[in-house]
Amino acid sequence: MADLAGLVSDIASRLQAATDRGRVADYIPELAKVSPRHFGIAVITADGTEHVAGDAGEAFSIQSVSKVFALVEALSRHGNRVWDRVGKEPSGSAFNSIIQLELEQGRPRNPFINAGAIAVTDLIAEGRSPGEGLQSILALIRRLSGDETIDLDAAVAWSEAATGYRNAALANYMRAFGTIAGPVDATLSVYFQQCAIAMSCRQLARAGRFLMAGGVCPVSGEAIVSPERARRINALMLTCGHYDASGEFAFQVGLPAKSGVGGGILAIAPGRASIAVWSPGLSPQGNSLLGTRALEQLAHTMRWSVFNPDIL
Repeated sequence: MADLAGLVSDIASRLQAATDRGRVADYIPELAKVSPRHFGIAVITADGTEHVAGDAGEAFSIQSVSKVFALVEALSRHGNRVWDRVGKEPSGSAFNSIIQLELEQGRPRNPFINAGAIAVTDLIAEGRSPGEGLQSILALIRRLSGDETIDLDAAVAWSEAATGYRNAALANYMRAFGTIAGPVDATLSVYFQQCAIAMSCRQLARAGRFLMAGGVCPVSGEAIVSPERARRINALMLTCGHYDASGEFAFQVGLPAKSGVGGGILAIAPGRASIAVWSPGLSPQGNSLLGTRALEQLAHTMRWSVFNPDIL
């Protein structure tokens, strides 16, 4: 077995020195200010050992990684009713595409593209004020990570709301088909704020441990979701977690994972580890360029791909 501590340190050293780092998400003004020089990694194994390197302690905007936690919250409130609103299929389209939504009469392909996540957020906000909807997602993340200090970055939330015209178009289009049931402005308010939640790699890896452990939070012993639901969330992360690059990610890395345009990726090696990486420079599809490279090396060296016989 490879030396995991040494491997994590080596990955961070090499990628911190990389010159091809991708491009930050400059269409969100606050994210455009973040230096692409950052790289952080945190790996928490099933026995609770934490391996961190680089900028693993620095908070960043988790953006679409929040969609995993929003999905868990929506499923806890509404169960399988969630799947009446959104599908479970890979999109093959950009994360903010409206073309596919029009062709499929306002029903998003999956909960991890923007349209699907907005529909999930609408379910979370149902019967609640926007503040209550956001607080339910934050409360879940804080409980999972064991860290009550986690909060949103208000400047990023404002920046998203001020420039989120495409998301507003998606929400209004879905409202016309009844996929969005509540007030569009209230739903978008929760959505923009959940995307602006700020976490470090260490905090994010801690929050993802329940998906490594069959739905149980290893620290508290609390059953967050059933083993079957944990398996299904992992399946969606594998097939849909990287937008129109999900197939390539599964091919190269082979782990359930969810990316965000803030440069973060949460990845799960079922039964083995919860992993978070962060590097703000993105690929053309909106996924962390160096984060993906780090996960590819980690999964290959540790033989953590879900397609390896010894992890099944």
